[in-house]
Amino acid sequence: MQDPSKRLNTTDHSRDSAGLTYVYPVISRRAGGVSIGINLNPNNACNWRCVYCQVPDLKRGTAPRVDLNKLELELRSFLHELIDGDFMQRYVPPEARKIHDIALSGNGEPTSAKEFEQVIELIGHIKKDFDALKDLKLVLITNGSLIYRPSVQTGLKRMAQLNGEVWFKFDRALAEERQRINNTKISLKTIHHHLQIVTSLCPTWLQTCVFQINGEPPSESETDAYLEFIKRLREEELPLQGVLLYGIARPSLQPEAPQLTPVSESWLTAYGEKIKALGLAVRLNP
Repeated sequence: MQDPSKRLNTTDHSRDSAGLTYVYPVISRRAGGVSIGINLNPNNACNWRCVYCQVPDLKRGTAPRVDLNKLELELRSFLHELIDGDFMQRYVPPEARKIHDIALSGNGEPTSAKEFEQVIELIGHIKKDFDALKDLKLVLITNGSLIYRPSVQTGLKRMAQLNGEVWFKFDRALAEERQRINNTKISLKTIHHHLQIVTSLCPTWLQTCVFQINGEPPSESETDAYLEFIKRLREEELPLQGVLLYGIARPSLQPEAPQLTPVSESWLTAYGEKIKALGLAVRLNP
């Protein structure tokens, strides 16, 4: 295994830090420890193009074929290194030396992999062989656009059995804002339907990234529409776990990067309080 060149930190989520194809360690602000990333999109292809994305040379597309044997070898060997080796001591600051989760995220939409269902089964199989990890959380970070696929739904059901949870991207409620921020034409109706499906299969958090564009935070019309959508979900008693509300901590590698700056912590906190007032838990990460 290739050694990382420096200690891990929350501002560097390089997918090649361990010299592997599919597996990479990061220190996650939202997870609060070492997250073992699974990158099913080593081709840097995604069906969305979010303006804050940190993936270099991002292109439109789907995940390539996943080499399940290679993924198993990489994940097993890296878990051994974390648990039995000196990786933590050499590359992780003392306060973050705990394994928090295995997270399917990476350089594109993970559910676009045709082998998604098999990947979840594989992770479950590997977890059983590590006593220290049998209760380790499994997280899927997704834009939610492919939840309609039967194979994805089967994988989500299996995730629920593996102490899994879904982080479902929902950055903006207005169609024109989703087009501007995520470069997608997905409708609010479709998002709503996909949330109905995913929350019935696996514990689910909304994850919402907020920031300024050209010095302006999300508009009042946008935040009102977002809160109205949350209110609707609450009225329908959709079993959401809450909202992961976060700002941008790492530089975007998209053309819009020079336009993007963080919102103030006070703005983010005030927004979070409005969401809490509707009865949802909120985890804040400026």
